[in-house]
Amino acid sequence: MTSATATAQTPYQSYVYAYPHKTAYRKLDDRPLLGDLWAGEPKDALSLYLHIPFCEVRCGFCNLFTRIGAPDGLTGAYLDALERQAGAVREALGEREPVRFATAAFGGGTPTFLTAAELTRLCDLAEHRMGADLRAVPLSVEASPATATADRLEVLAERGATRLSLGVQSFDDTEARAAVRPQRRADVEAALGRVREAGIPVLNIDLIYGIDGQSERTWLRSLDAALAWRPEELYLYPLYIRPLTGLGRRAGAADPEWDEQRLRLYRAGRDHLLAHGYEQRSMRMFRRADAPAEGADDYACQTDGMIGLGCGARSYTAGLHYSFDYAVGMQQIRAIIDDYTVRPTADFAHAEYGHRMTGDEARRRHLLQSLLQADGLAVADYAARFGGRTPAEDFPAELARFADRGWLESGPVLRLTPEGLAHSDALGPELFSPAVRAAMAAYERK
Repeated sequence: MTSATATAQTPYQSYVYAYPHKTAYRKLDDRPLLGDLWAGEPKDALSLYLHIPFCEVRCGFCNLFTRIGAPDGLTGAYLDALERQAGAVREALGEREPVRFATAAFGGGTPTFLTAAELTRLCDLAEHRMGADLRAVPLSVEASPATATADRLEVLAERGATRLSLGVQSFDDTEARAAVRPQRRADVEAALGRVREAGIPVLNIDLIYGIDGQSERTWLRSLDAALAWRPEELYLYPLYIRPLTGLGRRAGAADPEWDEQRLRLYRAGRDHLLAHGYEQRSMRMFRRADAPAEGADDYACQTDGMIGLGCGARSYTAGLHYSFDYAVGMQQIRAIIDDYTVRPTADFAHAEYGHRMTGDEARRRHLLQSLLQADGLAVADYAARFGGRTPAEDFPAELARFADRGWLESGPVLRLTPEGLAHSDALGPELFSPAVRAAMAAYERK
């Protein structure tokens, strides 16, 4: 059986939010200097991402690079290291041409695990060490209900946050416990009230479907609870059970009944949001039709360079995607964080783990990340970027397969059908290169 055939059997192969995945990264024996990597890169529309690898609790489904809690002094030591890294990276970007950031984000983990004073320091670091004008660009911040306190939200609003993403997952207390996310609906509602009082322009609420015991009735009830706050955005995520997570011990063979449940709940949620004035932007993202503009018109995730700061962040140049070591297990994550906090400035001037991007990989990445958006990919734009070639010339077998399944509409714009969007998590992995597939398969989980 081919890998393409295998992925087509389940609509839930893997969530693709970046390509290649970090499990395809390998140690870079030559430790290239960042100054060399960035020397020829455009620097007029960069993305800045600051990673905070701490949470108050780790949800049962989570495989993000984060640790539970922080001993006294660890967050301060982490910010010290983040500042050293920022200094080294900013120096590597050079002064010969202007450096401009078109967008910024604080992710994790849970950035609002930091205190209000520490969040102020994080913003100062982004502005004064990196040169990002946080009040002039879109700034997105992730938060949890427990850490979305009034003092933290006040800092973020004052420093220019334009979007606050709150990980709710479910408004049903029983479902939250089943997902190993201990929280009470009353606390979630109180947090949402504080976010609205802070006046941050865009509120996003994350919800999950496919939880044990969840029915269409309880799913729609959660959606209605979210809609009561009129969020500008909603992200609907299918539940995945991954190795080395709290729920991972229950992982087993493919489960067609669970696949069908998740598809059914996805369609119910999609139709519910469309009926309530939301537009579908991807399989997961729904945006209120009258929501404020998203921000800089010249930013596009498929093309811009990414500057990632923090031990779990990625950085992207045209020729290399790089980061620090990656792990999911708690003991290994703690060791990587501890190592990060004691690194001298000179260490941050090198790339240590990564995946070198060939021309084929760059085309795959652009096609994949464009197709997974509801707007699709303009063939002329692709041709202009890649020397006149078209997606059909570069990926004829994959595109024909998607069209045969009813997932893809062809024409001047390649666009997924509604059924194609529903199967994004099967379609995305089919565009992985053989080299990336092999590297991911050979990755030793830790």
